Amino acid sequence: MAADLFAHVWGSAIEIERRRRVRLSLWAYAYEIGGSSIVDDATYDREAYASDKSISTGMFDDWWRIFFTPHTGQWIHGHPDLPGIAKLYDRLA
Repeated sequence: MAADLFAHVWGSAIEIERRRRVRLSLWAYAYEIGGSSIVDDATYDREAYASDKSISTGMFDDWWRIFFTPHTGQWIHGHPDLPGIAKLYDRLA
């Protein structure tokens, strides 16, 4: 897998949370659908539990608040932009 393109720590709280959600979506997709693991469980858990549902990112916020759960990646199956996540995964794989 290519280097983590989302490893940056710069930006506003909104930008950081948006990148975190994209990263978590990519990781969950890889594990649940792609059959591969991009990161270890500890890294996933750290980022997943750091996700702040109170931050509005302008991207699927209501869906994230309702369906995202940090203890599993099963939520990825209902992601509103699953084709976009798949395209990102294919591009980075």
